[in-house]
Amino acid sequence: MTSTTSSEILLSVKNLKVHFELEHYQNNNLREVFISAITSPIEYFIKKPELLHVIDDVSFDIKRGMRLGLLGVNGSGKTTLCRCLAGMMVPQKGSIKTEAQVRAIFDIGTGIMPDLTGRENAFLLARLFFPEMKDLRPLVNESLEFSELGHFLDIPFRQYSKGMQARLMLSLVSSQPTDILILDEVLDGADYFFQQKLSVRMKNFIKSTGATIFVSHSADQVREVCDVVLVMNKGKLGFFGGVEEGLEYYHKNMAPTLNPSI
Repeated sequence: MTSTTSSEILLSVKNLKVHFELEHYQNNNLREVFISAITSPIEYFIKKPELLHVIDDVSFDIKRGMRLGLLGVNGSGKTTLCRCLAGMMVPQKGSIKTEAQVRAIFDIGTGIMPDLTGRENAFLLARLFFPEMKDLRPLVNESLEFSELGHFLDIPFRQYSKGMQARLMLSLVSSQPTDILILDEVLDGADYFFQQKLSVRMKNFIKSTGATIFVSHSADQVREVCDVVLVMNKGKLGFFGGVEEGLEYYHKNMAPTLNPSI
C-alpha cells in the first residue's frame, strides 16, 4: 500500500451543502382544498417545501497520491458527493476548488451502445474518456488485451454479463492516468480474479499521478485499494482518517441501519 506523502492539494471541499425539495403526494378532494385555503390561507399559498439535506456542511481535502475509500450506507450522500466533485451537480452552499482533471465512473453502462460489439464500444468510450488524445488505437488495444475478454469482444455488448461489462469499462478507465479518478461501486461488478489483477494496475496507476476516490461496501476492497477512509453519516462527515479506524467507525456506527444483503 502506497502512503500519501505529498502535501499538494488537488481538490478542496469547504462547507458543502446539498439539499433536495421533497414533493409529497396529497390526494385531497375539492372540499378539502377549499377548507384549507379558507382556514389557513397564508400557510396554504406560501407553504415552504420540505427539504432533504443530503450533504450537510462537509469539508475535506484530497491530496496527490491519496487513495480515499468513501463509505456510508445507502442514502448517506456518497453518490451525491461524488457527483458534486465531478462537476455534475452544483451545491446550494459551500465550495469545491480544484484545477485538477476529474474522471468519474458511476455506472458501467455509461456511454454504451448495447447493439455494438465490445470492441466497437471500447473505441466509443475511449473518445468519451480521453477526448484530448488523437490516436486512440494503442490505448484501446492495450485495454482490450488487459480485459481478457478474447472472442467476446466481437459480440454485441447486450450479451455481456455484468462482470464482462465491468472488465471492459474498468480496463479502459484505468489505462490512462488522470489527476482524480472517482469509481462509484463499479468494481463490485468484476469477478474476484479480475479485481486482483485490476488492483495491481490501479496501484501502478496511482503511483504515476493523481488520486482516487473509491466507493465500495466491501471492507476487503477498501483495505486493498485505499490508504484513507471517509465515512458519510446521514449527510455529515462522520470520519476522515486511517483505513482500519474508518472501517471500525463504519461498522460500529452504521450497524443498526445496515442492509443485511450488503
